[in-house]
Amino acid sequence: MARAGIPRLYYITHINNVPSILTRGILSHESIEKEAISYTPIYDAQIVANRRERQTPDGKSLWSFANLYFQARNPMLYRVLCEKPITDVVVLEVQPTILNGMNIFISTGGLGSHYSEILPASKGKRMIPQIRKATDKEWWKAEDGSKREMMAECLVPDVIPPDSISAIYVASYDVASAVKAMLPQSNLYIIPQPKMFFRPERKKTITTHLSLVEGDMFFSRMNTLTISVNCVGIMGKGLASRAKYQVPDMYVLYQDLCRKRILQMGKPYLYKRETSFDYQLADEPETLTSANAETWFLLFPTKQHWRERADIHGIEEGLQWLRDNCTKEDIKSLAIPALGCGLGWLEWRDVGPLLCRYTYPMKVPVEIYLPTEKKIPDEFLSKEFLLAQVD
Repeated sequence: MARAGIPRLYYITHINNVPSILTRGILSHESIEKEAISYTPIYDAQIVANRRERQTPDGKSLWSFANLYFQARNPMLYRVLCEKPITDVVVLEVQPTILNGMNIFISTGGLGSHYSEILPASKGKRMIPQIRKATDKEWWKAEDGSKREMMAECLVPDVIPPDSISAIYVASYDVASAVKAMLPQSNLYIIPQPKMFFRPERKKTITTHLSLVEGDMFFSRMNTLTISVNCVGIMGKGLASRAKYQVPDMYVLYQDLCRKRILQMGKPYLYKRETSFDYQLADEPETLTSANAETWFLLFPTKQHWRERADIHGIEEGLQWLRDNCTKEDIKSLAIPALGCGLGWLEWRDVGPLLCRYTYPMKVPVEIYLPTEKKIPDEFLSKEFLLAQVD
């Protein structure tokens, strides 16, 4: 999203606003009100209203500024996508020359938090390397400040000229086609980039309820996320390490299960967490109205000890448990990685058919996340190969 070390800046908006923006520019809320411009809001009304009350060091309301993010893929965009159809949302890329203005301000984080400073141009520009480092992350959480820092802003008074806009990012090729139809005379790059919008880079349908996915499982919209673990309480690498960082309460439970020897090969443990992962990922979660009700985590043993190779027979026993207990445990949808591949040294050509054989009968939406370590040949991703052993 940023090229050759030069920071790009981003503006999140509704697709309906793009023609007007390319004519008038990106306007501050104050300018939109004064000129009585019709537009389609993208943000929660209360979030927008709160910005009116906060002031820059020179005493102006944030409503007097158009705001850009240093990172588009941030908690605010995640929140927007919880509440708006993905086909309605676009991200505009703004050239970094906008940073040359001496009347801009730069914040050290999202301005919904008073921990974020608003710095004048001279001081703010010196902070850009630090801001870039803080925003160059794949995930975040509130406790260590990374969630706030991901939303560092550049505030530009009144208007950002339309000729400062260099590209339009969208979630899919279908949305790109819709934008091109709206802007037949535009020479702007219109770039499908699913990852920016927290969507899989690739999704292949195997059956009506079973899909293969390339992407980040933690941004799945499935009710239950599967974490591959060992049975000795160590979450050192891979998805387990990520889970330890983002869901520390699950890590505490996992260690307790291992100490008590409850978690064993062939016997996954379903942690029915009562809160939604959406509330951790989205900005201003206390006012979020559209989110998954809760996010569960399936702790799935793939090896006895972390030093060992994954045990494919133990994995198959665990998949049998999952198939037999899916309805009983009220699993509504499931995201599951390629168990034992990668750090477990198993091959997809062995694990893929096994996963499909046992998740196919479950009759709930299942997303199987492909290994990221190497590209899987298409022959091992076909329905014929993966379901050959299904009765």
